[in-house]
Amino acid sequence: MPTTVEDVTTKAEMVETEPKSGVAINSTVVHHKDNEAEPKVEPNSSVKKEGEENKKDEAKADEVEAKTGISFPGKLDDGKLLKAVGLRKKSMLGMGIKIYAFGIYADNEKLRELVTTKVGRAPSKPTKEMYQMVVDSDVGMMVRLVIVYSGLTMNMVRKNFDEGLGAAIKKLTGGKNEELTKKIMGEASDEIKLMPGSTIEISRLPGYTLQAKVMGEIVSTVESELLCRAYTYMYLGEDPFDKDAKEKFGTSLLSLF
Repeated sequence: MPTTVEDVTTKAEMVETEPKSGVAINSTVVHHKDNEAEPKVEPNSSVKKEGEENKKDEAKADEVEAKTGISFPGKLDDGKLLKAVGLRKKSMLGMGIKIYAFGIYADNEKLRELVTTKVGRAPSKPTKEMYQMVVDSDVGMMVRLVIVYSGLTMNMVRKNFDEGLGAAIKKLTGGKNEELTKKIMGEASDEIKLMPGSTIEISRLPGYTLQAKVMGEIVSTVESELLCRAYTYMYLGEDPFDKDAKEKFGTSLLSLF
């Protein structure tokens, strides 16, 4: 007759004892059945957590700049991740005109290495030193500008860059360098027609090289540590184009610890 679960349980509880001493002299040993499930082994929690974090980075969602409705991809083809979005406004005739929306991208792992190595423990909030650390670094970054203002021309873009970079260089060095400020957009042709939705991408490449693309075409590549620092400073410095975007970038730095 086949052995039932009840039979096994009964046998496991049966112990034969010597009548006088009460010492056990025989017992039934119950073995696991061949088809009984093996205990599960949980994966290492730290490995699992790291894997989940990597997947989270890879699956970073697109983000919409709220004041313009322009969407920026959460991750670029080269792996850079979106750190903040913002809006560049310019005062014209007493009104704040929306010029372009922007998204700031960075090499996440290089950025993590930078802040964890130089800062160590995460502060309670982003510090001036943390922002300056990114400004002075050679970490790969890219700022994508998406034009909003319909009357924008390349001449206006050039003038805007010259003014912004000039002010940043003065903050960083105490002096002017007009020749350097004109290099980033100086070669861009006035024949390039901009319209709402047109893109300009300014990339900080390894070796302190600043590259400008207008609608996918390279218009300048300049090797200059000061120019790279000045451009990043316009977004992360003391008087950024969009303070909310700077704060979002700072929050993303804290998440790297």
